[in-house]
Amino acid sequence: MTAIDYTHQPPQARLARFGTWLRDHRGAVMAVQWGVVFVYAVLLIVPTVLPLPPVGAHIWNNLTLLAQFLFWGVWWPGVLISMMVFGRMWCGIFCPEGALSEFAASHGRGRATPRWIRWKGWPFTAFVLTTVYGQLISVYQYPLPVLLILGGSTAGAMAIGWLYGRNKRVWCRYLCPVNGVFGLLAKLAPMHYAVDQKQWNAAYHSADSMRPFTCAPLVAVRTMKGASACHMCGRCAGFRDAVELKTRRPDHEIVNVAAQEATHWDSLLIITGLMGVAIGAFQWSSSPWFITLKQALATWLIRHGTIWPLEHSLPWFLLTNYPGRNDVLSILDGAVLLTYIATTAAVITAAVGLPLVLAVRIAGKWEWQRFHHLSHGLIPLAAIGVILGLSSMTVTQLRADGFALGWIGPTRFWALTGAVIASAWLMARIVGRYCNGLRQVAATTVAFAALAAPICAWWLLFWHW
Repeated sequence: MTAIDYTHQPPQARLARFGTWLRDHRGAVMAVQWGVVFVYAVLLIVPTVLPLPPVGAHIWNNLTLLAQFLFWGVWWPGVLISMMVFGRMWCGIFCPEGALSEFAASHGRGRATPRWIRWKGWPFTAFVLTTVYGQLISVYQYPLPVLLILGGSTAGAMAIGWLYGRNKRVWCRYLCPVNGVFGLLAKLAPMHYAVDQKQWNAAYHSADSMRPFTCAPLVAVRTMKGASACHMCGRCAGFRDAVELKTRRPDHEIVNVAAQEATHWDSLLIITGLMGVAIGAFQWSSSPWFITLKQALATWLIRHGTIWPLEHSLPWFLLTNYPGRNDVLSILDGAVLLTYIATTAAVITAAVGLPLVLAVRIAGKWEWQRFHHLSHGLIPLAAIGVILGLSSMTVTQLRADGFALGWIGPTRFWALTGAVIASAWLMARIVGRYCNGLRQVAATTVAFAALAAPICAWWLLFWHW
C-alpha cells in the first residue's frame, strides 16, 4: 500500500489528523503521562531530603535550586502559556495529577460524586486559599512547602479519584486549585475540539466513528461549545463523525460563547483572584507599604505593652519559620501579610469592577450576565500578569547566579503592553454586542478604565519599587 503524504495537506486537515492520532495512540499518551509523573515526583520529593542550599550554591550544582527554577520559572509559567496556545492539552496529556487521579479512579470504589464536590465555587475558593497559604509558608523558596501544597494536592487528587467517579477525573473537574484558571486561559486558545450538532444527530455514522469513549473530565461533549472544560486528550475525536480538532479565532469563545456561559464565579476569579489576590501575593515582599504598615502596628503594640506578636512565630507549615536561614515570619508579619493581600484584592476589585459596572449600564439595560461577559475581556492582562509574577523569583535567582538579564525589563513591558491591547480589543468587541454608535464609544471608553489599576500595580512591582 502506498503511504499517504500528509505534509501537503492543508493545516486544518493536519490538525484534525493529530486529534485522531491522540485517540488512536493512547499507549503513547499514557507513556508520556507516566514519564511526567516520574519527573514530577523527583523534583517534588528529592529536595525535601536534601540539606537546604548553602550560600553560594547555584542552579547548576544544587538540585533544590534547580527544582525551584524548573517548578516556578519554567514549569508553571510554561503551563499557563500552553493554555493560551493549545488549550488544556497539558491537562489531558501531561498533567501528573490528572494521570494519577484517573489511575486511582480506574481501581477505586466508583461512588457517585457528592453535591459538596460539585459546588461551582471551588475553582475560585481553592485558588485563593492555595495562593495565600503558599505566601504564608514561602512555597517559592523552600522544598517542604512545595511538597505540602503540590504533594497535598496530588494526594487529594488520588484520594478523590479512588473514592468517586469510575475512570473519571472528578478532582480535575471540580476541586483542582488551578482548574478555574486553566479554564479561563483556554478560552483564548486558537484551537479546540469543535462539535457539529447536525452531524452528531445524523442517522448514519461509520462503524469506526461509533467507537465508544470515556470523557475523563466529565464534559458533555455533545453540547460542548468552547475549550474551557475540555482537556484536549483526543478520546472523543471523530465520534459520530462530529468531533474534530480545529482552529478558531482566539477571541471566539470570549466574545461569543461566554455571552451565554459566563458566571459570577468567573468574574470573581478574574478580578478578585487573578488581578487582586495574585497581585497582592506577588507584591507584598517588595512593597514599602507592607513595611510601613508593619512598623506602625509594631509601634502601636509596643506602646500598649503587647509584644508577643512580634516575638512569636508558628510552625513552618503554618508560617515561614527557618531560623537557620534568618527567615522567620512573626505572627505580626503573618497578620500584616494577610491584611496586605486582602486590602490589595479589595482595592483592585473595586477599581476594576466599578468601571465595568458603569460600562454595562451605559451600554444599555443592566444585566449581571453582561457584566460577567465583559469581565472576560480582562483575561489576557490577568494571565500575563500571573505569568510574569511567577517568573519574577526566577529572574532574581538567575541574576544572583550571574546571568545578564538586561532584556527582562523590555520583555515585561512588551508582554504587558500586548496583554493590555488584547484586553482592550476584547472588551471593545464585547461591548459592541450590546450597543453601537456613541453609546458604544462611551461604554468602551469607560470599560478601558478597568485596566488602569492592574497596570499601575505591575508598574509598581516591576519598575518603581
